[in-house]
Amino acid sequence: MEAKDTTAAFEGFALETMDGLIFTVKGLVHPPDRVIGYLRYLPDPHGDRERDGVRYRRVYRFQEQEEVLRADYPAYLSHDPVLGIRVQSVPRRLIRTIHDPRRYLATLRRRGPADLVEKHALMLADLLHKATNVPWDNLGISGSVLVRMHKPDSDIDLVVYGEVEGQVVYRTLRRLLEAPSGPLRRPNREELAAIHAAHRLDTPLSFTDFARLQARKVNEVRFLDREVFIRFVKWPDEAEERYGDRRFEPLGPAVIRARVTDSRDAIFTPCRYAVEDVTLLEGPPVADLREIVSFRGRFSEQVQAGEWAVARGNVERVIPQTGPAYHRLVIGGQPGDYLLEDGHR
Repeated sequence: MEAKDTTAAFEGFALETMDGLIFTVKGLVHPPDRVIGYLRYLPDPHGDRERDGVRYRRVYRFQEQEEVLRADYPAYLSHDPVLGIRVQSVPRRLIRTIHDPRRYLATLRRRGPADLVEKHALMLADLLHKATNVPWDNLGISGSVLVRMHKPDSDIDLVVYGEVEGQVVYRTLRRLLEAPSGPLRRPNREELAAIHAAHRLDTPLSFTDFARLQARKVNEVRFLDREVFIRFVKWPDEAEERYGDRRFEPLGPAVIRARVTDSRDAIFTPCRYAVEDVTLLEGPPVADLREIVSFRGRFSEQVQAGEWAVARGNVERVIPQTGPAYHRLVIGGQPGDYLLEDGHR
């Protein structure tokens, strides 16, 4: 396998700043002078996380992240001329540490786990490596464990990099989850209720719809009774897009119903669904909406090709450097967004 750039930061990575803030990186395409990401942890003497004698607070909600940055760290908010919106991002000159999920996993394998959470993370990565023969360089550990902010009951965030490798691991996970016994299983009803409760403030699906969709996905599972989220991420060069190749003009929130024609990128983060036969239920009138995309892992593998979907998000006009403009729906950028398989043909 060709060696990948170890100085770049993309989906699954974390950045630590000169101010001691910790961001999680979002997406595969970034401006030359900044890295787009969400604030996750900040120093706080009353925080419930501790590392190297410093206490931190985790910032869960997007609105709270924005409020903290506006009030105390405005350098991490900027208007992006390509995306057409204000984004949370880290100026490259303010990056102190890049936390690479692959390097962390390599370190974990070399030194051994320091606690039960790290032990389970290493066991899961080893299980998938042996079951798939996917190279270690394609696997990583992200989330709170990556930045040593985990607690004894923390979940495990596993990342699989590479389009082909992601599909291999995906198929293997589906097979392992269908086995009658083993360390991997799907969440039971009580565990699903807890996940639903954590998501419903941002994603207003009924428990019935949420449970139905989760039952056919493989990215949220239990390993040795610990919650696991598995993220499939393409390499940046597989995205075949550079910053500025397309510009985006936000047009406002919308609700649509559409038929999904292509879901090959549905398992990945970011995910993409090609759509046709679009009906605009709410929002700005556009006649050429071609795709639904999301940069949040919770919306991956939500709908399959051939199914109808109902979705709420923001409509954007996509303006390529060459070729005609078109529109897309971006979900997950604001509370209330959702993507739901609609059983009615």
